[in-house]
Amino acid sequence: STKYKTCRTKLYLITGDSDKDETCSICLERVTKKKQLPCGHEFCEKCLTKLVETTKPICPVCRDVFGIVNGNQPNGRMSSHMTHSSLPGFPDCNTIVIKYDIPSGKQTVNHPNPGRPYPSTERTAYLPNNREGQEVLSLLKKAFDQRLIFTVGVSRTSGKNDQVTWNDIHHKTSITGGPTNFGYPDPHYLSRVKEELKAKGIK
Repeated sequence: STKYKTCRTKLYLITGDSDKDETCSICLERVTKKKQLPCGHEFCEKCLTKLVETTKPICPVCRDVFGIVNGNQPNGRMSSHMTHSSLPGFPDCNTIVIKYDIPSGKQTVNHPNPGRPYPSTERTAYLPNNREGQEVLSLLKKAFDQRLIFTVGVSRTSGKNDQVTWNDIHHKTSITGGPTNFGYPDPHYLSRVKEELKAKGIK
């Protein structure tokens, strides 16, 4: 019979005893106590449990996120407001201005150098104030609450260690200059950042 079991983060499906001679793509042996993820891929119960405990709730076959991914972003604040100016490429709407404020602190066990300090950082980013821009803003807020926007590590611009850095969710930190300068116009940015957020389970 079919039943559900929880894995710290979200429900996943147990398909019972119908293991047959299928191979688990994690251990590469015959599946035992088969579990099926929402994406349809199936694994051994023990293999899937270990995967969730040691890495993240992401299917190793298709990379679909089946639970809540939490990051190691330091404590901070995210806020937003509107301006009456428009962004290049979006002449018919105002601009959403996002402000991130991460105060200085000490690294935790989830960071590269626990106990060592990191300096404060302030970042500003921009979105068009249209339907898709508002959708991205909502997704970014969710990602911020799950500590996924920033991390602590090596700065890609200065090369310094123990810095608060972006965590692979790209932002437009300039109004102009195009993609090479992290600015607008960039007609594919909103769809790209939604894919980056989806890869972290934010959708």
